[in-house]
Amino acid sequence: MNRREFLESSGKAALGVGLGMTVASALATPTYGQTKPVSANDKIVMGAIGLGGMGTGNMNAFMDHPEVEVVAVCDVDSNNLKRAASLVEKKYGRLPKAVKDFREVLDMKDVDAVMIGTPDHWHALPFIMACEAGKDVFCEKPISHDVYEGQMMVGAAKRYNRVSQINVWQRSVGFFQQAIDFAKSGKMGKIAVCRAWVCGPAGLGKNPIKDPPANLDWDFWCGPAPKPPYHDTYHPGMWRLYYDYGTGMSGDWGVHMIDIVMLGMNVKHPLEVSSVGGKLRCAADDDRDTPDTMISAVKFPDWVMQWEIHVGGEGLDGGGGHGSEFIGENGKMIVDRSGIKWSPYGDHAGPEAAGVNQGGDRPDRWSNADHMGEFLKNLKTREKCVADVESVYYTTACCHLTNVSQQIGRSITWDGEKGVIVGDKKAMEARAFRRDYRKPWKLPYYKWNV
Repeated sequence: MNRREFLESSGKAALGVGLGMTVASALATPTYGQTKPVSANDKIVMGAIGLGGMGTGNMNAFMDHPEVEVVAVCDVDSNNLKRAASLVEKKYGRLPKAVKDFREVLDMKDVDAVMIGTPDHWHALPFIMACEAGKDVFCEKPISHDVYEGQMMVGAAKRYNRVSQINVWQRSVGFFQQAIDFAKSGKMGKIAVCRAWVCGPAGLGKNPIKDPPANLDWDFWCGPAPKPPYHDTYHPGMWRLYYDYGTGMSGDWGVHMIDIVMLGMNVKHPLEVSSVGGKLRCAADDDRDTPDTMISAVKFPDWVMQWEIHVGGEGLDGGGGHGSEFIGENGKMIVDRSGIKWSPYGDHAGPEAAGVNQGGDRPDRWSNADHMGEFLKNLKTREKCVADVESVYYTTACCHLTNVSQQIGRSITWDGEKGVIVGDKKAMEARAFRRDYRKPWKLPYYKWNV
C-alpha cells in the first residue's frame, strides 16, 4: 500500500504504466461470445492488462489468492511485459500468454475476469470491451478520463450484467468505514461544511524531446489520446499531471478523499461547482498542464464541500498530506490513511477508532481490508461490489467537474440525473467532460442512466 502514497514521499516518483495494442484499426463495437459464469468451486482465471507499477502490484496481489490463476499478461512496454510474465512463471511454474493487444486477452474463452492497470486515458475502452466479452473487471481508479467515458462504462456494465470493482480501496478499510458511518449517524449534529485535500507535487521542468525508447510502442501507448513528441515524464513517469492522459490531482487523489466525503454525506450528485487555480508554483512553461494549486467550492443541497490542491506543507486544519474532514455542530472529524482524528465541541464521543494510529508500516494496518477478495467472491455470487463502477462514477464525475470548471474559467451547474451541465454546452466540450478520440479509435455508446 505504501506505493499508493508516493506523493507523501516523492513529488516526482516514476510510476510505470502501459497498455498493449498492436493493430491500428478502427474500434467498432465487437461482438464477443459470453463466457460462462464462475461456479463456486472453479478456479478464477484472470488476465492482467497494463503492467506498470500499479498494475504489477495488483497482479501480484491477485496471485496471492489461491483461487486465482493468471493466464495472460498484456502491456505495450516490452520490459513491463517480460517482467510480468516472469512473475507469473515464478508463481505457477509456467509462462502466461504475453501479448501487446488487450483484445487478444478478451478473446480467450477461459478468462473469467481482467485486471486493468493502464493510465487513465486507457480505462474506458478495455473496460467496455471486457464487458462486451463477458468478462468481469477490476479496474484502477479513477474509472475514466472524463465524465462521458464514465457514463459509457456504467452503461456497458449494466448492459452486460458484469461484476466490477474499482480500486478505491479505502472503501474496504475498517476505520474509513467507521468514519463514514459516524458521519451518517447524526452524532455530529448538522454537518454544513466538509473539506478534502491533497498536497501534491509542483513542476516537472522543461524536458527534452527525444525518440521513444525501443521497448515502448509510443503510438499505442497514446491510443485514443493525442500523440505529442515523446519525453521522459510521460512513461514511466508523471503522466497523471497531463490532461491528455491523466486527470490531475483531482482524479488521482480526489477520487479517494472526495469519495469519503460523499459517502459520509450519502450523496451522489453536486449541484454547483466552481474552481479557481492553475500552475501557480511551477514555471509558466513547465511541461505539466494540470493545476498545482486549485480550490473548488462544491455545493450540495444543504451543505458545501471545499476541495483543495496545493504544493507542500500541511493539509487543511493541520491535517496531513491528504484527508477528508467533516465539520458538524458537535465536533470535527478528519480521516486519512493514518487514522481518525476527532475534535469535539464539548463532551461528545467520537468514533471508536479515533486517535488510534493506523499509519506507518504496521503489518496489520490493512488486515480488515480485502478489496480484491470481495471482488473474487462476487464473481461467484454475482453480488454488487463495495466499489462497483456505477457507485464510483458519482465520485469520479464530481472530480472531473472540478477540472471542467477550472478549464473553462467559470462555475457550472450540474444535473446529475441526466448527466449534463445545465445551460452550458461549451462546458461539455471541455476535455474533462468529453474528449475527441484520436482516429481510428472509437468509444461505443451505451445508455447509462436507466
